[in-house]
Amino acid sequence: MTLCVNGLSLSYGQTEILRDISFNLTAGCRAALVGPNGTGKSSLLRAIAGLQPHGGTVSLLSGERPEDSIAYMPQDTGTASALTVLEVVLLGRLRSLGLRVGENDRIAAFEALAIFGLTDLQSRTLGHLSGGQRQLVFLAQALVRTPRVLLLDEPTAALDLRHQILVLDIVHKHCQTHGILAIAAMHDLGLAARFADQVISLSGGRILATGTPEEVLTAAAIETLYGVTAEVTRTASGGFAITPTGLANPPGSQKERVSA
Repeated sequence: MTLCVNGLSLSYGQTEILRDISFNLTAGCRAALVGPNGTGKSSLLRAIAGLQPHGGTVSLLSGERPEDSIAYMPQDTGTASALTVLEVVLLGRLRSLGLRVGENDRIAAFEALAIFGLTDLQSRTLGHLSGGQRQLVFLAQALVRTPRVLLLDEPTAALDLRHQILVLDIVHKHCQTHGILAIAAMHDLGLAARFADQVISLSGGRILATGTPEEVLTAAAIETLYGVTAEVTRTASGGFAITPTGLANPPGSQKERVSA
């Protein structure tokens, strides 16, 4: 299975958000979308998910319909709802639910709750959960759909350090064992480097670079993308760490005055 995005463009009114976005990703791949605020990461995920009208095409070479194979978790999970945690996760099985909840659906929902440590919260309503807990619930809902493509918008933003690692490890395992393709919009470049085997950087609504974390998340590229200086160093575990060290052009600096 290959996800093909070809010439995707998107505008809100007269404002162009994305222009000529093209890439291919294969089953099992974990891709991170990185880039400054407002560069179109969330809009791109929504367009791929079929939630936002756009130009260009999004297709799966397996022949499956994208709308039947893609699960999307939004960045904002703060919706007020009287639904319980279990009911929200069961909604991920909406395609198979009839007038009665089947035993297979219940088993799948309880397994998803257990994976994220949510079993004891199954009877609570969303309004009685923390932001991080709601994020875990909606991720469980996305995975219980058994998607071929998983789209995550800032999946670790509201989570503590332990749950950030837990979520990324769970997604990694699902990609490996079930052949899921995952794309996550991420601000934390260190987590992006740990999570992804492919990185897509966006700037001004266009793709700036694609490649492995080592290829895309260099000190020079980070300065170009974010306007900050950073140290990129290898870790003892074989990964690499990204440490921002300052603004490339601090307010009032000589370089800023010259460029202005």
